[in-house]
Amino acid sequence: MAESPLRVALLGCGTVGTAVARRLVDRADEFAARVGRPLEVVGVAVRDAGKPRPESGLDASLFTTDADELVTRADVVVELIGGIEPARGLLISAMKHGASVVTANKALLGEDGPRLYETAAENGVDLYYEASVAGAIPLLRPLHVSLAGDSVQRVMGIVNGTTNFILDKMDRTGEDLADVLTEAQELGYAEADPSADVEGHDARAKAAILASLAFHTRVAAPDVSCEGIMSITSEDIRAARKMGCVVKLLAICERRQDERGDESLSVRVHPTLVPRSHPLASVREAYNAVFIETELAGELMFYGQGAGGDPTASAVLGDLVQAARHKVTGSRGPGESAYADLPILPMAQVQTRYVIRTDVQDRSGVLAHVTSVFGTQGVSIESMRQGVRRSEDGLATLTIATHAASDAALARTVDQLRLLDDVSAVTSVLRMEGI
Repeated sequence: MAESPLRVALLGCGTVGTAVARRLVDRADEFAARVGRPLEVVGVAVRDAGKPRPESGLDASLFTTDADELVTRADVVVELIGGIEPARGLLISAMKHGASVVTANKALLGEDGPRLYETAAENGVDLYYEASVAGAIPLLRPLHVSLAGDSVQRVMGIVNGTTNFILDKMDRTGEDLADVLTEAQELGYAEADPSADVEGHDARAKAAILASLAFHTRVAAPDVSCEGIMSITSEDIRAARKMGCVVKLLAICERRQDERGDESLSVRVHPTLVPRSHPLASVREAYNAVFIETELAGELMFYGQGAGGDPTASAVLGDLVQAARHKVTGSRGPGESAYADLPILPMAQVQTRYVIRTDVQDRSGVLAHVTSVFGTQGVSIESMRQGVRRSEDGLATLTIATHAASDAALARTVDQLRLLDDVSAVTSVLRMEGI
């Protein structure tokens, strides 16, 4: 007698949900062979159950608006609705009823990942979320499993395709951000309300997930310092090009050690100057890439499509197969690892390099006045370059690159520069990584 199928419930049937459903139908025999038992979709929770969805390949009778009931009769629940509620309540209910969970919900994991992990452990089920960061790129499982015997020192990457598309297009064409953002919306890369992307909130949630896995410490989205790209101008892009750099929105998670040997974490998202020689500088369009540095394996880079129906469905289906296999064998995958419990360093104490551009009066003594401000605040200058005097206003652009300095010291320096009579404006302050 053939074994009974494993019951799969889908929450949501948008672009990704449809791609997942279609492949479960079209490749049912393959999935049964990979898992060891057939997978049967027993229901799909949607807002409008009467809406025709022939592209899913599922019978219309499987669509329901009663998600609460659906999650109580599945072996694996795949959540693709996003947001905090009702997703959180549905996943907790599913796990309490014995279902393993697969989700792509980075916002929920960034806000309440520990609670989900605790619920999974209490009920002996799996919680998988490979698709929550960097779409199709196999990234979280290598961090969680493949590098479990190593010590990760740093994770630095492009984890938001919308902002990378915008900054890359600005670099290639010289266009202003507002114009490129409009194009990104027309092409479907950016939402009508793009704030989650351009203000860095999407990348912040992903940085929290990456830091939690890489450093065995609970990190939530509010712990992540976050700056978006809306202040980046075409002049910033041109200035970066002159320096041999590009501007990227990076999520940076790194282990820090003070003079006493005490360890802490720095977790941040912000626009960053990256040398064109660095692997992340060549990441174009809406692609994602994450650069990992470890004690034993050295430098690793993961690259690929970070969004889209099919790429994200690939990651979701990979998690689904893994969770289903564990159901067949009566086992579980690795749970939360938060033993290190490292403190998270306030952004004011984080040390990094900076490039500051100012408009200054083109007259003698200016450089001495400017450098004295840096010296007073203990910020060491690596290089200084003054541009040609502009005939229209008599000002020149002064570009200053620093050695590593704390964010607090740099902020005080900028405040003091703005008070100088010789300084007309501080036009740009950008951090630099990858040197």
